[in-house]
Amino acid sequence: MGEFRMPSLGADMTEGTLLEWLVGPGDPVHRGQVIAVIDTVKSAIDIEAFEDGEVETLLVEPGATVSVGTPLAVIRTNAGAVASAPTEPTPPAEPLEASLAGGPAEPAHHVAASPIVRRLAHELSVDLDAVEGSGRDGSITRHDVEVAAASHHGAQPLGAPGTAQSVKAVSRAHPSASPRARRRATELGIDLQAIAGTGPGGSVTSDDVEGAARVATTASSDMTPQPPPRAAAGAGRPAPAPPARRARAADVRTDERKDAMQAATAALMARSKREIPHYYLETTIDLRAMLDWVAERNQGRAPSERLLPAAVLLKATVTCMLTVPDLNGFYVDDRFEPHDHVDLGVAVSLRAGGLLVANIRGADSLSLDELMARLKDIATRARAGRLTSSEMTVPTVTVTNLGDQGADLVHGVIYPPQVALVGFGRTVERPWAVDGMLTVRPVVVATLAGDHRVTDGHRGSRFLAALDTALQKPEEL
Repeated sequence: MGEFRMPSLGADMTEGTLLEWLVGPGDPVHRGQVIAVIDTVKSAIDIEAFEDGEVETLLVEPGATVSVGTPLAVIRTNAGAVASAPTEPTPPAEPLEASLAGGPAEPAHHVAASPIVRRLAHELSVDLDAVEGSGRDGSITRHDVEVAAASHHGAQPLGAPGTAQSVKAVSRAHPSASPRARRRATELGIDLQAIAGTGPGGSVTSDDVEGAARVATTASSDMTPQPPPRAAAGAGRPAPAPPARRARAADVRTDERKDAMQAATAALMARSKREIPHYYLETTIDLRAMLDWVAERNQGRAPSERLLPAAVLLKATVTCMLTVPDLNGFYVDDRFEPHDHVDLGVAVSLRAGGLLVANIRGADSLSLDELMARLKDIATRARAGRLTSSEMTVPTVTVTNLGDQGADLVHGVIYPPQVALVGFGRTVERPWAVDGMLTVRPVVVATLAGDHRVTDGHRGSRFLAALDTALQKPEEL
């Protein structure tokens, strides 16, 4: 029942690039369903629908870079209402393909048609001014364009009885492909003309490109050369680039994303230190009771089901956040907005470098085993670049855990608009006094970075004391 807009996937995000639509006009959608892929400086993110309904109109075409909050689509809800949207939406930013090619974006037409329909018309060489629209208020639909293309080429409309030539075949001279598919084709040296697309309307998807690359690699390794898919229709086309060239292209893309991510993180951290009056507290916690309890719990469990100490640290943090609620929430418009639930941000180090904060929503409602499963899943998908939009929203508090390979102590920088960040260094063995006797215990230094506009050292100390107490009785978490 409204406009589906470019979401804000972090305080450092100002714009995003629509990579791919996974739905089209008329398709039903359900809350939580992935309907689009958005590219940010950190990663490609699967974007979910916020409510049940039916796609009315797609307002932005793949390849367009638009600001946060820009309407991307109109979704008719089950109640039957449709959000008001201009018949002629504001033209999106120039698609990536156009900017890379050095050519201007396609000029707007004075007809009612969505950018997706305009793009299809361009690919099929259809003049929209000569098409009579059959859609809402006379707007031109995809079917109108397909019918016009089929008529122009002497073919039956797509799906009509006795079709001798499909629009897919007509449009093969101008293959439709998502920006992600075009980018992968460039990196892998694959000719899009030689690929039979499996996407909507015969468009080429990134999976099609990956499949063609695997076929080409297998063919090149055989003693007898094998033709690539549809080689007969593509005689004289350049052969796929050698693996070394593909690797260099992929490395360039990775370096570009790494640089962009570093710049975005630098800007956010500079803003944090400029705007937030930080205070820092630390305490050293004896982990013997917790580690013994984890070892006992893991006896007889399969390796994939075993608890990690990191999950217990996160569970204790979430539990103690509820005891000092002033640390859990956002500082917006010069006032603090507390939250009665904990959305836990987990800092994940990426293999290519840099950090990404993934959001475990409703972490306070999860059991320890559920939290452990979510932690493993979200870390794996974060490193593979397959997070969803709900997992990239701003959490209410963030934890950074340096693990066994990190430093003994971490003083973190708060992610605005949050007001606290909890840090754990690596677990080390230290001399420890117990009941007047000196022994050696595994310990961790827990730190708190707090926003002095909202809390102070007294309330921060209460949190760290509660954290220590909770970790001495892990069975109660």
